[in-house]
Amino acid sequence: MAVQEARQGSADAGAHEGGCTCGDCPHGAREGHRRAVAAFLLKRDEFAAGQGVPAAVAHSASASRQWVSEELTQAAEAVAERGRAEGAAWLARLWRRTAFVAWAGVVLLLLGQALTAIGAGWNAARSAGLLAALVVAGALTAASWFHRARGGALAPVIGEDNRLSTSRAVAAAWVLLVAYAVLVLVGQLAAASGHEQRDALIAGLELARGAGVVTVLAVVCGIAVLVRRVVGLRVQGQRLQKVRAYRPRAADLLTDDAGRGNFADIQYVVISGVALAFAAVRLARRPDQLPDLPWGLAVVVLVSAATYLAGKYAEGGRPVILSVVRAREAGDLDAPIRTGDDIEIRGAGFVPVGAQGADRLSRMVVRVGAVNVHVPLVPVTGGFDNPTDVLLTVPVPADVEPGRVEVQVVTAAGVETNRYAIDVTD
Repeated sequence: MAVQEARQGSADAGAHEGGCTCGDCPHGAREGHRRAVAAFLLKRDEFAAGQGVPAAVAHSASASRQWVSEELTQAAEAVAERGRAEGAAWLARLWRRTAFVAWAGVVLLLLGQALTAIGAGWNAARSAGLLAALVVAGALTAASWFHRARGGALAPVIGEDNRLSTSRAVAAAWVLLVAYAVLVLVGQLAAASGHEQRDALIAGLELARGAGVVTVLAVVCGIAVLVRRVVGLRVQGQRLQKVRAYRPRAADLLTDDAGRGNFADIQYVVISGVALAFAAVRLARRPDQLPDLPWGLAVVVLVSAATYLAGKYAEGGRPVILSVVRAREAGDLDAPIRTGDDIEIRGAGFVPVGAQGADRLSRMVVRVGAVNVHVPLVPVTGGFDNPTDVLLTVPVPADVEPGRVEVQVVTAAGVETNRYAIDVTD
């Protein structure tokens, strides 16, 4: 019996090692991804130092480069597979966290109301606020359960590229605040006994009281819809390159796809957060009406939203080839481009934002005439020397017929550059 239990424990331990992708396992998919990344980085640095290359291909620079590139590509695909598994497991666990945050907010509200009620006493507005919080938390918990495989309550604010959308997150925050304010008024209206009190609560919903917050709500929701449309059209028109992330991160609200701070996103989140805090305080002070957001603050939010939208229109751009020349090493004679020679493709936008990973770089293709040439990965310590955003080096395949041929780059996002004509001689 003890032996059987030991075997069962060993089997359970093996089932939840680094290769496990179980969503309930706290270490399986995450540990598997971490190990795959560590193994890939070690292999890349070994190849960069000239180690691990077989003697059969070491004598030829082009053969060894191709062999190293293939090895790194296969290792990068393993990392990408582990990353996707880790992202799926993380999303499956996220719904519990969003539900916990919602109910933690209810507890904090209860504590705050209990503390502020000392001396002032408990009133109907406090009860209505607590009941409204319970309704909102229950709705968020139900939404988290139904969308538990896609991020829980955060599913509506996750974009098509599997990143948190700044515009959707800001709009969702304003929607939750206004919905909570209306529920507070509903609770007070249900508890009101006199006609005058009910009329005063209904008057609190008039547009004259909440024109500022209603205007901001309409604008931020419109911005969320418009940004989705703008990004979709720019991607389809090949004017914007988008690559899918492994999983959403909180930093997505403030950064671009490469994880760098983005001014348009930061100012939109900061100003909207300040305005939301002001509106929440106004609601706490006057729970009998919609938060009366001053027009000065409302205009600041509208200017911030316009800046964010302008930033979305300005970002991106189609990759372009500026020139193609024959690659020359030290000591080589100047000569025309021949089959088998390496060519340097110079331009801009070859590596999309957020596609610096080896699995994305390995998808880049250069069309030389009718032949598709995969861009070889050339490792250096800490990264890759080829490809880069402004320079690609590829060999001219032997299948290319001498004469005038066109060169075109296809990026990891599937966007094609302009065609550039070169002359290939015998």
